[in-house]
Amino acid sequence: MARRTVTILSDDLDGKESRDIQTVSFGYAGAIYEIDLSKKNRAAFEKVLAPYLDAARKTTTRSPRRSASTRTGVTADDRAWLRANGFPDVKDRGRLPAAATAALAAR
Repeated sequence: MARRTVTILSDDLDGKESRDIQTVSFGYAGAIYEIDLSKKNRAAFEKVLAPYLDAARKTTTRSPRRSASTRTGVTADDRAWLRANGFPDVKDRGRLPAAATAALAAR
């Protein structure tokens, strides 16, 4: 038996199906978004953004890389508190045991 997969593209704004749909990626407030737009809606999107893009600075890199402890919100002080409060095996780096994470959340 032959099997055929058909992908139907539709505009995320108006729901119309078309062959000219393109995925548009954009960032705002630290988040990256994607939207599928027809030529018409993409042109409208670009027209609205034009004054903001003209005034904005283009960045070449993303925000600086953060360490795992900063990313998880666990500081050196948190780890010291854990050691002083019943978790002597907590290391300076790496993942915390689930019980230690729960203790931090409950304090």
